[in-house]
Amino acid sequence: MTKERLFEVLSKYAESQGIQLNKDKEYVLEILEGLLANEQRYGYRSCPCRLASGNREKDKDIICPCIYRDPDIKEYGSCYCGLYVSKQWNEETIKHVKVPERKQNKDGGDNL
Repeated sequence: MTKERLFEVLSKYAESQGIQLNKDKEYVLEILEGLLANEQRYGYRSCPCRLASGNREKDKDIICPCIYRDPDIKEYGSCYCGLYVSKQWNEETIKHVKVPERKQNKDGGDNL
């Protein structure tokens, strides 16, 4: 699949979820390139903004869309990597802030 085709698919998917893709298409295409590279590397589309282990079971929380997406969008208007956003975020009616990493290592420290 090409990043352009994935853009079309994920745009429709986001709309069905009541959210949007980031309006910066160039940025989104870079993220999608990373998703596709991770799919080739690992066999699944792990978030390109996080370090994947290569173990699907260990990485299941960061397979896009990650389990952190919805709480991130609810709280900040954007997911961690900025791929998925709220309508208000895209319209800039809410402040754009850096979304903190929610994923924790087994030792309780931050992933990155």
